[in-house]
Amino acid sequence: MAEDATARRYRASFQDEVDSATVYRAIADAESSPELAEVYRNLADAETRHADFWAERMEEAGVDVPPRRPSWRARTLAWLAGRFGPGLVLSTLDAAEVGDSGGYAGLSETGTDAMAAEEASHARLLRAIEETGAGGVEGGVLARLEGRHRSTSGNALRAAVLGANDGLVSNLSLVMGVAGAALSGGTILVTGLAGLLAGAGSMAMGEWLSVQSSRELYEHQIAIEAEELAEFPEEEARELALIYRSKGLSEAEATELADRLVADQATALDTLAREELGVDPEELGGSALEAAGASFVLFAIGAIVPVLPFAVLMGTTAIVASLLLSATALFAVGAAITLLTGKGVLSSGGRQVLIGLTAAALTFAVGRLIGVAVVG
Repeated sequence: MAEDATARRYRASFQDEVDSATVYRAIADAESSPELAEVYRNLADAETRHADFWAERMEEAGVDVPPRRPSWRARTLAWLAGRFGPGLVLSTLDAAEVGDSGGYAGLSETGTDAMAAEEASHARLLRAIEETGAGGVEGGVLARLEGRHRSTSGNALRAAVLGANDGLVSNLSLVMGVAGAALSGGTILVTGLAGLLAGAGSMAMGEWLSVQSSRELYEHQIAIEAEELAEFPEEEARELALIYRSKGLSEAEATELADRLVADQATALDTLAREELGVDPEELGGSALEAAGASFVLFAIGAIVPVLPFAVLMGTTAIVASLLLSATALFAVGAAITLLTGKGVLSSGGRQVLIGLTAAALTFAVGRLIGVAVVG
């Protein structure tokens, strides 16, 4: 049974590569830009090499190699690309490349790690082409693809606003839910502080795991790139040349630049990490501890707002003060969001207040019902 399962996997992988090569060639024929058409033809050649790899594995395992006949799905996609243009099928190919890279990762067969990295590279390249629409790959999109010119200020602002908003809305809802149960001011204060610590700690841990996992993934990808560079320098040079061709360089210029970079191992690995993986080897996505600390602080800043009035006031006065203070903070969050969206301050701030206070009203009502039921 194990041999049958292996044979089926080899045949399926072989067919996938044959299908991809077929569709890429059809797209190349339909592409009006000579530069992009050449990129697609190179991608088709890469998929053909992958098909050769699986054919060799089948021969070594004593499995009959099927004819290189594209499936009906591949023939349909090829027809659609020829009839309506490459844009219609790019997203489908992008998803297929992502699936191939994930399916190849971790396989025991020699070379599949390199193939997984190459499929992932194809997916990133397709996504960049798709984002620009017809007319080719724009430099700005490829810069974002590479990860070398990403603007961190916008992302940092977004993270700060959303982190504070999460703390504010979630703890306001918690505090109002407990207040609805008609518990004492001291109990509400302790509950709010506990919610602050629990939420901030959870957010920090989640952020730490996210960044640390990304760092470990990047380290693994760079290690694979180092192995590929040592074992298959010509293949890596072709990958770099593809990327530079998609930027608008001529074939000769792209090949010369790629060959010159690959000639120096250290420089080549750094370039491949940035160009092919979109990773800065020196940063690897940033510090997990710093990200966790920032997440904790931002959540806590938002979460403390609805709790503060209960530290100095009691009863209905504290509840009203908490709602007013929280509404002001919610409006400020909405106003800050306009820096990202360009929307009007009044509409964005008002929307944020409405959403936050609606959530608080719901939890207050639930708390009141529960409190009445428990007292009854």
